[in-house]
Amino acid sequence: MIPMEKHSAPIIEGALRHGILKMPKAAYEASGIIVNGRRLKTFVFTTDLAIIRNCDADAVFAVYPFTPQQAISDAIIKASYIPVFCGVGGGVTKGIRTVSLAKDVECQGAMGVVLNTPITNLNLAAVAAAVDIPVVATVVREDADIQGRLMAGASILNVAGGLRTAEIVAVIRKTYPDVPIIASGGNTNESIKRTIDAGANGITYTPPSTGELFKASMNNYREGKPHE
Repeated sequence: MIPMEKHSAPIIEGALRHGILKMPKAAYEASGIIVNGRRLKTFVFTTDLAIIRNCDADAVFAVYPFTPQQAISDAIIKASYIPVFCGVGGGVTKGIRTVSLAKDVECQGAMGVVLNTPITNLNLAAVAAAVDIPVVATVVREDADIQGRLMAGASILNVAGGLRTAEIVAVIRKTYPDVPIIASGGNTNESIKRTIDAGANGITYTPPSTGELFKASMNNYREGKPHE
């Protein structure tokens, strides 16, 4: 039998939508996490619907610095054509409210829920028992109670340690070789590759704001150039 020749994937773009926001190439070197049959490698960290509708990420990380609201999650999930992981609290928002929010976003169609790092293991366990979608527990330090999180029902760890993210991932991976890890990789291919090499299965990417992206277009228009 003659082996099939490998080809790169065909690229199809519309005349108007070719200028979408693209995830850094290094992020696709990650193994990804298979959730309900879908392999997810890149997670765009935003609640901006314009970016969500115009990017090539595999999923959305809809986490924001306010108490979670069902109206916001519902709008994001309805507008997105890629899976959405919704923040449901864990800090100021906690207790029975996080359980209720988790159940609500599951009914709205979220693929997973994200809990912030202050969440107690008891509260995490209550959320995990209430929903049938992955529970993502955020980790910001290498001395976090990883075993407690996993025993309470966390399906995935979300490492968000700033400049120390890769180091934290490496510490966790040494003890837990099989736990699924999503991590913030920074904005360069080099920093993302370091995080993947440390053991991250997926990468969260914080995109430029729409204002920053629009600035480039406006500069081109001022110079009489077409949008690139």
